[in-house]
Amino acid sequence: MGDDGVSGRGRAGGPTAAKSGSGGRGDARSRGRLVSVVLPVRDAEATVGEALRSLAAQTHRRLEIVVVDDGSRDGTGRIVREWARRDARIRLAGMGRRGLVPALQRGLAEARGGYIARMDADDIAHPERLAAQLRLLEVSPGLAGCGAQVRRVPTAAVTPRGAEYIAWLNAMTDWETVAANLFVECPLAHPTFLFRASVLADAGGYRDRGWPEDYDLLLRLWRRGHRFVAVPRQLLDWRDRGDRLSRAHPAYSLKAFRACRVHHLRRSLLRGRTGVAVWGAGPTGKRLAQEFQRQGIRVAAFVEVDPRKIGQTIHGAPVVAAKDAARTGRGALHVGAVARGAGREAVREAARGAGLAEGVDFVAMA
Repeated sequence: MGDDGVSGRGRAGGPTAAKSGSGGRGDARSRGRLVSVVLPVRDAEATVGEALRSLAAQTHRRLEIVVVDDGSRDGTGRIVREWARRDARIRLAGMGRRGLVPALQRGLAEARGGYIARMDADDIAHPERLAAQLRLLEVSPGLAGCGAQVRRVPTAAVTPRGAEYIAWLNAMTDWETVAANLFVECPLAHPTFLFRASVLADAGGYRDRGWPEDYDLLLRLWRRGHRFVAVPRQLLDWRDRGDRLSRAHPAYSLKAFRACRVHHLRRSLLRGRTGVAVWGAGPTGKRLAQEFQRQGIRVAAFVEVDPRKIGQTIHGAPVVAAKDAARTGRGALHVGAVARGAGREAVREAARGAGLAEGVDFVAMA
């Protein structure tokens, strides 16, 4: 068993035979179709009212909204209490200023539903959001949970690179696509999560390891054999603010994402391997190689199609041509390290041409 309580060597199709929706502290059958929405807030007086209004208007009426105040110093608490007086499904759990992960864990501890949903105080749920996600889980017992497609708002502020990311995220509507992209980026938008409570309880909920808590949770669930997808409908307006935590906190930096990916890869697809062969000797590949080495993983080679780079040595590893990759990296896990989508697909095609099976011998990363 690994140091984070997950055993078994993973594959992109799922590392173990765990059954979603069973075990833990009781499933949806024993506690009905109650959905608990965990909503951490901090100094959100400008947006929390609109977020609560969107949740109160859900067509799925059997829900509770657990608002965890992480030490707000503005009028957030007053606004939530006013909403709670009008709607008994809303309740406020106060705590000192301790951070997002403790707030999430407090929310999970307070939740009473068979399903746990997430949302943030600056986002807006479409009226059918919970109903559509719940329907998917009820007809898909093999899913541990699901997300939903999102719309970035304000739309005028979305950059071309941001639009590319949203298109990638909104494509995660089937397990094959999710599995192929697990180590590229977090495949579900955190504010859209709806998971079976028993699954989250068995995994221990969220944890603070200095990297994104939502991505860490999904990778731990995958390593336990669980599957998750996004409902193919835009069900959340995801507000893009310059001061949001995912932009400002070091736990959501590119370096932190790399550390998270390598940590979980070491405990799954890398078990029994001699190291990694990194496809791509550009900035993404070099930084990823450094992270592998920092976590004690040998970089056997870099694989390149640029003839100017072939024959060089980078971070102590030779740069070889794609045709020589399988021989040079014998026993290694091959890792595609290209940040942009078009380049990533080209690397995937080249890896298939070299006889590498995705999810077994090869994994795409960023």
